[in-house]
Amino acid sequence: MLDAGALAGLAGYGTASASGGDDAERGVEHGWGKVADAFRANFNGNPGEIGAACSVYVGGRPVVNLWDGLANRAANRPWRKNTIVRVASTTKGATAICAHILAQRGQLDLDAPVVKYWPEFGANGKESIKVRWLLSHQAGLPIVDGPLTFEQACAWHPVIRALEAQKPLWQPGTEHIYHAVTYGFLVGEVVRRITGKSLGTFFADEVARPLRLSAWIGLPEKEEHRVARVEFTAPLSLEDLIAALIKLTGLDADTVTAWVKSLYSPGSVLARAGELGGALTNPDIYITRAWRAAEFPAANMLSDARSLARMYAATVSHVDGIRLLNPATVKRATAVQTDKTRMHGLPPGLNLPADRTFNMSLGFFRASRAVPMGVGPGSFGHPGSGGSIGFADPDAGVGFGYVTNLWNLRPDDPRADNLAKAVRSCLG
Repeated sequence: MLDAGALAGLAGYGTASASGGDDAERGVEHGWGKVADAFRANFNGNPGEIGAACSVYVGGRPVVNLWDGLANRAANRPWRKNTIVRVASTTKGATAICAHILAQRGQLDLDAPVVKYWPEFGANGKESIKVRWLLSHQAGLPIVDGPLTFEQACAWHPVIRALEAQKPLWQPGTEHIYHAVTYGFLVGEVVRRITGKSLGTFFADEVARPLRLSAWIGLPEKEEHRVARVEFTAPLSLEDLIAALIKLTGLDADTVTAWVKSLYSPGSVLARAGELGGALTNPDIYITRAWRAAEFPAANMLSDARSLARMYAATVSHVDGIRLLNPATVKRATAVQTDKTRMHGLPPGLNLPADRTFNMSLGFFRASRAVPMGVGPGSFGHPGSGGSIGFADPDAGVGFGYVTNLWNLRPDDPRADNLAKAVRSCLG
């Protein structure tokens, strides 16, 4: 799948960049060839690649920038420097960065009740919910009872009204479960109430534009030609999921089976979390212009790998003179929260360690056995359904981004992990 010319000379060593045309800025610096080797191997591995890109920054400067394959296999359209693709929940990391920028500026108090910024939110037992619980998936609002249509979800405010009326599933702050879609509306509305800007606009103004990113939450129509076509690997059964999680987490089979059957079966809280009150039940919506144009700050950012790496690099170092988060903000933002509360919906007596399951800080996963991203114990970031991921490491000064258009829903997808291992090896 990889074209020989694109990666010529990148096995085991590399050049700073290729020259001219579409290949400008593609390549690896000397000493980073193992990442190119891993990138190439992914195309021949399982599940393989159709098209993909990987980027690594160290100390605020790029050392790896690779892309290859096909952006659209049916049209035989190659993946180019400017190709972008939907990165699913990798979006959540960008949204968290926006919230922490406001906290760093003193405009957002993470320990304040949400009603300080969004008074209508306090209905139905939510008056004491803290902002930090929105970021750490502890607010008790993973679902919306609805009903909501896709058109209403795209319009934003109907979802906000529904969340205002929604009753928490548990006493907020005492349990946690992944807020797959509502996370973006909850955090995004707080940002909107403080700044007067939608999350997508705030991200564009404060993150993407200053750093010259090709990343959007709410894609302008003029960028549509850059979008890669997503394809999927084979569907994942509950049995496949159980086997994958046993391998990934190292937990025993009985524990994983009870966990999966209670939380991932049809009609479960996690299943309903992805439906947004019925608005997102039709899978065909995800290939529409309406989906890409709307703002779903938990799930619909379109980006290239360079932008993810550059964004995360700017949280732990200066990138062309810009640093998004200072060290104190990073320390606060990355303190694990879900080791203090129980996962909602588990059978009585079953407790799961956060570092094997859901090692979540204030909007970011922390590197763990369950999410084996990163290059060290301080790494933080966010993966997305299908395989994409962005992360940073404050100790190594690393920003990393990986995107793909062959979506693999297995939690033990090896592609990003192979690349991260290569980065660790190059760091020494």
